[in-house]
Amino acid sequence: MTGSSHVSKVWAKTTDLQVVSGHGCRVVDVNGVEYLDFTAGIAAASTGHSHPRVVQAISEQAGRFIHAQQNVYTHDLLEPLAGRLAEITPESIDTFFFANSSDEVLEVAVKVAKHATGRHSIIVLDGAFHGRTHLTMAMSTSRSIDRAGYGPLPSGVFIAPFPDPHASDQEAEISAALRGLDRLFATQVAPSEVAAIFVEPVISERGYIPTPAAFIRGLAERCREHGILFVADEVQSGFGRTGKMFAIEAHDVEPDMLCMAKGIASGFPFAALGMRRSIDDSWRVGSQGGSSNGNPIGCAAALATIDVLTEPGFLDNVHARGNQLIDALREMQQLDASLRYVRGRGLMVATEFDSADRAVAVVGHCLRESRVILMPAGTRGRTVRWMPPLVVTSEEISEAVQAFGSAIRATS
Repeated sequence: MTGSSHVSKVWAKTTDLQVVSGHGCRVVDVNGVEYLDFTAGIAAASTGHSHPRVVQAISEQAGRFIHAQQNVYTHDLLEPLAGRLAEITPESIDTFFFANSSDEVLEVAVKVAKHATGRHSIIVLDGAFHGRTHLTMAMSTSRSIDRAGYGPLPSGVFIAPFPDPHASDQEAEISAALRGLDRLFATQVAPSEVAAIFVEPVISERGYIPTPAAFIRGLAERCREHGILFVADEVQSGFGRTGKMFAIEAHDVEPDMLCMAKGIASGFPFAALGMRRSIDDSWRVGSQGGSSNGNPIGCAAALATIDVLTEPGFLDNVHARGNQLIDALREMQQLDASLRYVRGRGLMVATEFDSADRAVAVVGHCLRESRVILMPAGTRGRTVRWMPPLVVTSEEISEAVQAFGSAIRATS
């Protein structure tokens, strides 16, 4: 090695930190400097970095089995994990397929939806993000950079309007977006050709925008009317991130399928697709698989993670810390008119500035001067995401908010 890296440079970097360890909400770099991490690996480290119970579960399982391939034999954590997921997911979800990543589980959801319905098209929402594989790129419209240069993308994906979260009359905006979906049915794709509608209960990469309840209800009603499957993409919002185990629980909607990843195993590469048993029954045996699906170490990490998240009072604390964060950030709006919006649910929170330059400057100042790691987001890059590990304390919330306030004052 000559000093130049052999690692791909394709990743857009929020920091240049070289880290060697993490514990709870903090990471440590090669120089022994500690940082407060409010990214949680893009909302994946749900129980924090290296939670002792997750570490123990992974270590013990590694000593028993690292790779137990499902086509060959069935290891002893598959049913226990499926059973635990059946307990904590919405009542309509009772059967589970295990995968390795969010992109994979979204692709699998599309496949099984087409197989179960005999239909060939899907609908997603404007501004949604579902991944970066070829198909999930076609499903994602939060940023053009994710799609540029990769076309033509797969067909059969139609984009429906999403209500403008900044419109003064939200009721009228939601009605207009639903009429836009009806127009899509009338002009571009017949409902009888649509296998599924994919919905993020909180729009993620566009800047943590909660999907309005009335809009979700309108989508679900149209799915029921036309025999379309309602798929909730909870890759980022699931496993306690919004103060509920799943964000869709805040709405009177029973999804037909539920996409899970990120927080399911505290950041260990693992994902799951939950579905109604009737959907799985229609799936032709042998038409889907994967060498590492249902990996036993991933199952162990997921079971330990669920045990932590379901401890008495855990989600109550997530809700309380989220309220603390949002209240404090809204007070920060008094410091500078350029901080235009504060929004979110639980510990899935966004602060939106009037320019991308300002958002980047604030994030940079927090890192350099206060050793607090935040991350920009949004279609125009004007949003700062707040997604700390769910084990974050009141004191750590205050520390991060203080750093944010100092950055606002220093960059104004």
